[in-house]
Amino acid sequence: MAREDLRIGEQHLNLRDQVLSELRRRIVDAHYLPGERLTEDRLAADFGVSRNPVREALRVVEAEGFVQIQPRRGAVVASPDADTMRDMFLARAVLEPLAARLAATRATPTDLRQLRSLLDEARAATEAGDFVRVAELNSALHRQVVALSGNRWLVQFSVAMYRHVHWVFRLGAAARATHSWEEHVRLVEALEAHDPDAAERAAADHVHAAQSAAIDAAVTAEQATSEAALG
Repeated sequence: MAREDLRIGEQHLNLRDQVLSELRRRIVDAHYLPGERLTEDRLAADFGVSRNPVREALRVVEAEGFVQIQPRRGAVVASPDADTMRDMFLARAVLEPLAARLAATRATPTDLRQLRSLLDEARAATEAGDFVRVAELNSALHRQVVALSGNRWLVQFSVAMYRHVHWVFRLGAAARATHSWEEHVRLVEALEAHDPDAAERAAADHVHAAQSAAIDAAVTAEQATSEAALG
């Protein structure tokens, strides 16, 4: 059974949490696109559950910023706007260079081989045009670098943020995948050299490049929406 066809009610787990997890996944993987309506009836049918766990899950993803409640439309998938992304990238600009700096002094040969494996998989997925997989690998590499920092506070702070990082990257993956891979290569090379300064610079440069691309895309989308509304 395809993952999109998974009927949550068939699993013997907490329904609200299962619906929440699957709803998040479908949003960040662009199965449900920005601006798309998410009615309780539709989601209940998609997941094979009653409306109650859907309603509870929608409240959570609304609080997390993945969904907006609009007048006369109800719940719709949010569109990452420029201001929201600026705030996210401000946080990334602090967290990721620090994590990379720490990881450069703590990564073991086994850790570094795992990062290289992620790079190889990301290159193959990029060449195959499998951008769902590219986004998954992008997030995996970032999470791994944070984990290698050995700082549990950075790990905890990054959990919620990387859901949004994954979402934003997935929406622009077709344009960013190759550039992101090249930037990740530079970062991993710095970690392999155990060079904290180079790792910190590589992470900072990567965040800056990702920010520029994401905000440019958001501004373009906002302008197109405004023009369409004006007729």
